Amino acid sequence: MALPEREGMDFDVVIVGAGPAGLAAAIRLKQIAADLTVVVVEKGSEVGAHILSGAVIDPLGLDRLLPDWRQDEARPLKTEVERDEFLFLTKNSGIALPNFAFPKFMSNHGNFVGSLSNMTKYLGAKAEELGVEIYPGFPASEVLYDDAGTVIGVATGDLGIGRSGEPRGDYTRGMELRGKYTIFGEGARGSLTKTLIDRFQLNRDSDHQKYGLGVKELWQLKPETFEPGLVRHTMGWPLSNKTGGGSWLYHFDDHLLSVGFVTHLNYENPTLSPFEEFQRFKTHPMIRDVFEGAKRIGYGARAIMEGGWQSVPKLVFPGGCLVGCSAGFVNVPRIKGSHNAVLSGMQAAEAIAAALTAGRQGDELTDYETGWRDSDIGRDLKRVRNVKPLWSKYGTLVGVGLGGLDMWSQTILDASPFGTLKHGKPDHLATKPISEVTPIVYPKPDGKLTFDRLSSVYLSNTNHEEDQPPHLNVKDAALQKSSEHDVYGGPSARYCPAGVYEWVQEGNGVRYQINAQNCVHCKTCDIKDPNQNINWVTPEGPGGPNYPNM
Repeated sequence: MALPEREGMDFDVVIVGAGPAGLAAAIRLKQIAADLTVVVVEKGSEVGAHILSGAVIDPLGLDRLLPDWRQDEARPLKTEVERDEFLFLTKNSGIALPNFAFPKFMSNHGNFVGSLSNMTKYLGAKAEELGVEIYPGFPASEVLYDDAGTVIGVATGDLGIGRSGEPRGDYTRGMELRGKYTIFGEGARGSLTKTLIDRFQLNRDSDHQKYGLGVKELWQLKPETFEPGLVRHTMGWPLSNKTGGGSWLYHFDDHLLSVGFVTHLNYENPTLSPFEEFQRFKTHPMIRDVFEGAKRIGYGARAIMEGGWQSVPKLVFPGGCLVGCSAGFVNVPRIKGSHNAVLSGMQAAEAIAAALTAGRQGDELTDYETGWRDSDIGRDLKRVRNVKPLWSKYGTLVGVGLGGLDMWSQTILDASPFGTLKHGKPDHLATKPISEVTPIVYPKPDGKLTFDRLSSVYLSNTNHEEDQPPHLNVKDAALQKSSEHDVYGGPSARYCPAGVYEWVQEGNGVRYQINAQNCVHCKTCDIKDPNQNINWVTPEGPGGPNYPNM
């Protein structure tokens, strides 16, 4: 049936994603010119609902955006880092690496521990005070173009479409939000950002992107085990030397512990489960005592951009730009990206404000594209650019050691003996056929320290309208069976941290079952499927997790 025309609204600037980058851009635009009309669309049910990070936050971005934030009683970050530890774990023991072994910029002193979700709520309130319109629960599902191919805004998704694709009785057409410029801050592997990169060939001159999967829990600790401002990172066990990743444990606020585990998605063994590796990690003799008498109160997961300096695509195209994690501004060795997200939003806003003042619209924001590499963002990423490639090529022991030497070389000599290294193959091509690996067998959860996926997803407050078109689209069902299952052993049932994918025995065969209701929007399936056969798109309305204090 023919769909009705969309209604539309016009703004000076449309921003997709109410994360640190998008909200920083909105705030900065209104700081520069209060009369600009700015709208932010956010797929979460509220600002911060889909935001998850460790998080130890470098305050550089906040200090520049809101210089008085430290004096604000409503500030979201109140716990400063007091003690900074780094451990290398073996199966039954481990060693603490001395802080003097790391360049000064790797130190966490001067940073804050807190919830990135709460930080975005704070930024959202500041933006609204300045007159920014924010529409949570309205995912942008389509990029709008004019006849010349210039981006002119986005359309929000239709509501009230049934699983069959036919409109229901409560059907409502999405809205067109049109802008002179559109900023995309969707986070890692954004569904619209993917299409923009392909359409404008934004990655033509950059290395391919790399990813990790971060799985996080929030715990309420006993007073005896709580040490406010303690920041602890580990690498090594339970991952093998050839599999990159590591953990964090952060003590903050009212006896809260943020604990999580990142697994680099270029791992080879299709039977590896990042979720199960995280559960195993918590049982280590040097780690498990902190959980004694504690209560798990939160869970979530998300993909992390890990390509860094050499993987940042061209950021501008006619009518818009990419900011934050959509641009790939995460510093992997520092395990930080929110400061660069805020800075990138500010830089994009300043370039747009200058363009609008000059009477321009719909062109490429050249100042933003040419400026970021010489800014604090570029300096932050350039000096760590070889750590990830060295880690991937030589494994944890040798690769991280060489990465450390490279960071010291750039700190002291402002030069690298390696130049700028390439990343090798994309993450999905790293997966080996199941016939070439030894399957990993994980212990059953005890329900006290280690848990299953479904009880974990329950803590993420995830919900989707059940009668809606699937937002996890398998392009070729036959290929999924013949390759993903028969060749690779069905890794989607293991890499997904939410139990979305299952290969169910049915008679003499198997059936691929997708439990889309469980999806926490981490987008790992879109990244790690060995055939790139799964396409993640936005679900209807405010579906997905609702993270408190994450």
